[in-house]
Order: sequence, then C-alpha cells, then structure tokens
Amino acid sequence: MAIAYAQYILCKNTGGENDSNTAAGCNLKFNNHSHPDLHFAFPVATNDKIKSQPISSHFLDEWRNFLKTNPYGSLYDWYQSLGIEKKQGKIGVHEAQNIVKSLSLKAYEGGFKVMIIWMAEKMNMEAANKLLKLIEEPPNKTVFLLISEDEEQIIQTIRSRCQSLYFPPLSEADIANTLAEKENCSPAIAKKIAHQANGDYTKAIHILRKNSGDEQFEAWFISWVRSAFKAKGNKSTVLELVSWSEEIAALGRETQKSFLLYCIDFFRQSLLLNYKAKSLVYLEPSAEKFKLENFAPYVHGNNITEITSALETAIYHIERNGNAKIILTDLSIKLTRFLHKKAA
Repeated sequence: MAIAYAQYILCKNTGGENDSNTAAGCNLKFNNHSHPDLHFAFPVATNDKIKSQPISSHFLDEWRNFLKTNPYGSLYDWYQSLGIEKKQGKIGVHEAQNIVKSLSLKAYEGGFKVMIIWMAEKMNMEAANKLLKLIEEPPNKTVFLLISEDEEQIIQTIRSRCQSLYFPPLSEADIANTLAEKENCSPAIAKKIAHQANGDYTKAIHILRKNSGDEQFEAWFISWVRSAFKAKGNKSTVLELVSWSEEIAALGRETQKSFLLYCIDFFRQSLLLNYKAKSLVYLEPSAEKFKLENFAPYVHGNNITEITSALETAIYHIERNGNAKIILTDLSIKLTRFLHKKAA
C-alpha cells in the first residue's frame, strides 16, 4: 500500500484520460521498484557480502527481488533471504546518515521524493535521534512513510510527528479467493488455510507450501508443555526442561522470538476454545496424540495473564541479547507453576 501511494504521488496517476501516456514510463520504473525518487530503508545486518556498517543501499538488488517474489513477506522472510536469520537486523545510525544524504539532493524528476522506512520499529535510538529533525521538518516535496507492525516500539518523539493509519488483517474470503485464483488451490483447501492464516497472507502461503515452520514450533511447544505438566513433584523432569531450553537456546534469536510469539498465540487460542469462542479458533494442531480441546481447560482467566507476561518478558530479554538458556529455563520453571493453577 505504501508503494502504491508513492506511485500515485510520483507518477501523478490521477485516473484521467492522459494517464496512460504521461505516467507510462514512471509506472514501468515502479514495476521494478527502481524509480530514482523512491527511496527505501529497512533492517539489515552483516552477512557474507557486507562485513561492516551495512545499510539498505548495499542490499537493493535483494530487496527488489524480495518485493517482487514475496510482496507480503515478513521480517523473518527478509532475514532468511539475506542469510541473516540468526542475527537481529536493525536500522542504525549509518542508515540514518544515508537517509539524510539521499533526501538532501534534488529530486531526479523535479517532483516529490518518497522515503519508505519498512519495519520502522527496528530503528535504534541513535538512528531515531538522527532522523528526528528531518521527519519533523522534511525538505520541500518530501514524504516519509513509516511502516510498522509494532507502533509502540517507535520512540514517542517520532510517533508524535506522524499521522497514524491502521490496516486491519485481510478477510478470510479475500485470502481464500486469492489462493484459489493465484495459487491454483482448491476452494475447500483455500477456505481452510484462510481460516488458519488469521488474516496474514504470508502465513497462508507458507501453510500452502508447507514451509511455515509451524510444524516444528508445534513439536517444540507440545514437548515443552508436556514436560511442564510432569515437572510438578518430579525433580527428574526438570532436567527435561533444561534440555529443552538448551535446544531452543541453540537457535538464532529471530527464530527464538518467532517461536515464543507462536507460543503466545497457542495459549490464546486455547483460552478462546476453553471459553467456548470456537468460531475465533483457527489453530489446528497436527500432532496425533495432542488435542487442543483437551489442553484448553488448563488455560484460563486465572493464569493466561501470567503466561503471556512471562513469554513477552522472555522475548524482551532475548531481543536485548540476554543469555537465552537462562531466560528459557526460567520461563520453563514458571510455566510449570502457571499450568497447575486452578481456574477461579
């Protein structure tokens, strides 16, 4: 949507009769995401190609290919495409300096300049402070579009200078129709996948292609909660939780964070099922000996807040490079206590 808006501004696509002639060349550049007055900034990290001070301009070829092949791609998908899924990408101060430099130049085509900052919440404090004045008083005919999945993570001084627009999840009908039309998916399967995707088209594609990673997340989750149930009054089972923590701690931090977000979602879905809101439950575990309806009664109003808070705290500490083994072991021990709480 941000790119479409930028295209409307830069190509003057007003819907008039002359658009096809006057805007044809401009629209062609947008098809390749190569318009000279369209600028991008996005989270990056060092990889085999760039060894130090990575900025978005070092990865423009990869970025354009990503936009073309995976326009609904997630941040983790982007990291995978760069081979940095075990690192935490960021928009750093060198990126901010490059943004200031790019926007200080005149527009190539004499009109507007548009800067799209994707995953703006990944700006660190140094970058945010560097860009604050520019965002507050941008040069003439310069538009900033900040895209975020977690607005609260953007510093308040920048958020207060922006106009917020909120985009709801896609409808199940839209996802199902698109899967049927563009992916040659049967309507019945498309409808089921659309329900499981919960408004996320990227997740729908991953489920269709069986590369969502949820199968592995599900296996880790089930192993975890089973050990947590057995651990009460059984000291030997604590070693299983420690072993589980070591296994997850050996993964990249982005994978750890994605898994813990999956756990939060799993517990919330269980809560909804426990309180008879079945129409809102889209999770369908594939493990043969694990039934969501049997697990759901253990997640209730008396423990869901503590469970969610513990998981969110673990994500917070992992993001800040805490010792993953200690964080996950502590989380596991807490879970044994929360799951054995009785409903009020």
